[in-house]
Amino acid sequence: MFGMYNIKEMDVDALASTKEGIHLIDVRTEGEVARGVINGAIHIPLHLLPLRSNEIPQDRPVVIYCNSGARSAQACAFMSAKGFNNMHNLAGGIMAWARAGKPLSSLS
Repeated sequence: MFGMYNIKEMDVDALASTKEGIHLIDVRTEGEVARGVINGAIHIPLHLLPLRSNEIPQDRPVVIYCNSGARSAQACAFMSAKGFNNMHNLAGGIMAWARAGKPLSSLS
C-alpha cells in the first residue's frame, strides 16, 4: 500500500528524547483527542490534512501520530506524495506512547 513511499518511523523513546524542534501532529478524531494528546501536538484530523497541509513546515522533522500508527502512516504517505520529505510516523501511535509510561496532556 505504501510501496512507493518509504515511510520513516520514529519510536517512542526517540520522540521523547528529541521533542525539541519537532513538529508533532495528531491526526485522530475529536473524541480520541479529548482523551489526551502528546504534549505539544497540533490536532489536524486526518480528513482535514489535504486542506491544512500548508500549515505543515518542510524545514524541520514532522512526526504524525494516531491511535496505533495506521492512519498516521497513511498521512505520511499522503504528505510524501505532496513532496514533503520530512515526515515520520510514530511507531505504535499514542497507544505505544502511553504503554511506555509517557505523559499525556489535554489539547491546549
